[in-house]
Amino acid sequence: MPRFPVNPGLLYDIALPLGGPMATTFTLNGKSQTVDVSPEMPLLWVLRDTLNMTGTKFGCGMALCGACTVHINGEATRSCITPISSVAGKKITTIEGLSANGTHPVQQAWIAEDVPQCGYCQSGQIMSAVALLSKKPNPTDAEIDDFMSGNICRCGTYQRIRKAIHRAAGKPASQSKSA
Repeated sequence: MPRFPVNPGLLYDIALPLGGPMATTFTLNGKSQTVDVSPEMPLLWVLRDTLNMTGTKFGCGMALCGACTVHINGEATRSCITPISSVAGKKITTIEGLSANGTHPVQQAWIAEDVPQCGYCQSGQIMSAVALLSKKPNPTDAEIDDFMSGNICRCGTYQRIRKAIHRAAGKPASQSKSA
């Protein structure tokens, strides 16, 4: 798979000549969507620029920071390196799809624990936390740290993120220490 430049403005000049636009259909936040874009265009740019779903953020363009995390068929996936052609027929959930009004348990835990500082990484952090809790409903601190290690928070709110995940799991942080 080709690597795309970090500058999104350059992306379209590079991506379109790779084969021209192609219709791709997938389910986005419970609704069928069809887009007619280059098959190599990263899902992130389809979400943000074609579908105007701007909750998913651009961070690094190389799947290193986690800001662009979405769920594809329930799995946390970095949308910045996922070609749109690879999601045909799949179910995609973005931060906007967790709940219409911020009432998802993880979103509520984020608010209760006052997790965001600058907030830029938070949609990716929340999407990763939701994926973690779907696999491990009562994670230990070590499991949280391991699963969330691919998500970078430049403000360093990792302790609050961990507390919010425990809160969303319904377990007080004081009972969550690793064995």
